[in-house]
Amino acid sequence: MTARTHEGRLLVATPVIGDPNFERTVVLILEHGTEGAFGLVLNRPTELDLLDPLPQWYSFAATPSVVFVGGPVEQERAIALARADDGAVVGWHAVLGTVGTLDLNRRPDEVGPGLGELRVFAGYAGWGSGQLESEIESGAWFVVDARVDDVLCEMPTNLWSDVLRRQGGSMAMFAQYPTDPALN
Repeated sequence: MTARTHEGRLLVATPVIGDPNFERTVVLILEHGTEGAFGLVLNRPTELDLLDPLPQWYSFAATPSVVFVGGPVEQERAIALARADDGAVVGWHAVLGTVGTLDLNRRPDEVGPGLGELRVFAGYAGWGSGQLESEIESGAWFVVDARVDDVLCEMPTNLWSDVLRRQGGSMAMFAQYPTDPALN
C-alpha cells in the first residue's frame, strides 16, 4: 500500500502546532513523497515590495505586491507561484489547476503571453521522510483541499481563518480560536 500524497493540498496549522514558524499558517504542498515534503506558507507577507529584489517581475505581481515568507528553510531562495492562462508558459510547472511554480531565472519576455499574476516567496517549508505524516497524526495540521484562489488571494492575512471557516463543522470553529487563549 502506498502512502497518500498531499501534493496540491493545504496544511492548516492547528492551535497545537507548537512552532512559531508555523503558527496560524496555511501551507500549499508542492511535493510529497517517501523522502519528505516541500511547500510554501501562503499567508506570511513581508514589508519588502517585490519591486526591490525583482523589478522585472513586478508588473505580474498579485496584490499585495510584496515578497512572502515561504517558510524557515533557505530564506535566501526565491520561489514563485504563478497563474498561467494557458499551457504555453515556458518555465512553468502546474501544481494546482492554473497555478504552478515559475522559473524566475527566465526573463518575463521568455515565458510567453499566457502568464498571469504571480507571487514570490523567500524560503520554503520542508519535512524529512515521515516527518509530515507524524505531525499530521499528532494533530498539528489539518489537511484540506486547496482552491486556486487561496494561492494568490488579496487578503492573505485572513487566509487561515477563511480556509477553516469554509470547512464547516467542528473545523470551522477553529477559525474563531483566539491568538492567546489565556486572554479569553
